[in-house]
Amino acid sequence: MKVSQRGQVPPFEVMQIVQEVAHLRAAGRDVISLCVGEPGGGAPAAVNQLAAQLHTQNADFGYTPTAGLTEIRDALSAHYLERYSVQIPARNFVMTTGSSGAFQLAFLAAFDAGDVVALARPGYPAYANILGALGLKIVDLPTGEAERFQPTVQILEQALVEHGKLDGLVIASPNNPTGAMFSADELQELCSWCQAHGVRLISDEIYHGIEFAPERRGHTSWEFSRSSMVVSSFSKYWGMTGWRLGWMIVPDDMVSVVDALASNLALCAPAPAQRAALAAFEPSSIAEAEQRVAEFARTRELVLANFSKLGIAQAAPADGAFYLYGRLSERVLERFGTASEYCAQVLEHAHVALTPGGDFDPFKGHVFIRLSFAAGYERVAEALDRVEEFLHQVLPETAS
Repeated sequence: MKVSQRGQVPPFEVMQIVQEVAHLRAAGRDVISLCVGEPGGGAPAAVNQLAAQLHTQNADFGYTPTAGLTEIRDALSAHYLERYSVQIPARNFVMTTGSSGAFQLAFLAAFDAGDVVALARPGYPAYANILGALGLKIVDLPTGEAERFQPTVQILEQALVEHGKLDGLVIASPNNPTGAMFSADELQELCSWCQAHGVRLISDEIYHGIEFAPERRGHTSWEFSRSSMVVSSFSKYWGMTGWRLGWMIVPDDMVSVVDALASNLALCAPAPAQRAALAAFEPSSIAEAEQRVAEFARTRELVLANFSKLGIAQAAPADGAFYLYGRLSERVLERFGTASEYCAQVLEHAHVALTPGGDFDPFKGHVFIRLSFAAGYERVAEALDRVEEFLHQVLPETAS
């Protein structure tokens, strides 16, 4: 029987590591997992309380309008006015099944098969995998320390010369895996370039709120471009990963297109999550989220001061999100060959799960690893010591 070519996308290596972590834990091993981007603690208390109340009261959890409940879209509009000082009408918000559902809708609405979409490398692998499954051509934009791991207008100009056209650009600030962020001026420059060249900009803002560099506070692309599409979610800042609730900000010319696609693909986002998420905007919920960000900041400082314990020689800026993306030292690479082998050995012997960079950069990722410090200060501190001890055993002279 025939199998669709669009389904032949590479699996996430990190999910294979997650499976191995589960096996080790089932065998009684104390594994510290720093490989997944999931904040601990769950949803804010007010969200959980409202969800319980709604269930007790037999609230209406039937289908909502395709774009989402009026109440949650109004709440998001108010949130953007308060946080970004930008007025966005509620009609431009579309609730989705997590940010994953939003990306599928955005790519289907904005592009046709054969269109050319640029992606920064390193970056979140699902962008390329979804675009590839939809029959789009992907242009890699290699970035590094010189560009602070974010695409620049100069890189886009070169890509345009090499490929003849660009139909879209996907950006993320803070970026996964690097944590790198745009300044307001850099984001405005990209928005202006995309508008001038007819390039549809899709801005992944899922990690907004988890930011550590005051000069690189999160800015939404809608501050500078009303033709861009924004994707965000309740998963990271509010810790509501399993609630599967995200949103899009959709330009006026795409509202009806996105609504038609969404009504066919998913009917609507989960109704219980939409109703309970109204409590995410309460002061107590924001205070909980900010307390969690403060803990991320504390853990980040620990990691930045000690990343040599992991055998990392150089690290990306880590302006936001909860990741450190670093290049392994030459000595470590001489011993292990690749980041994948290094991570496998660290998991087997130190019982610490790290993510090889291959998921995020198929060209240079074999010498990088990503660490998530969402596990908390104490567990990350213990993981650093475990890996340092392991490296001293296999590299007696030095861990780095």
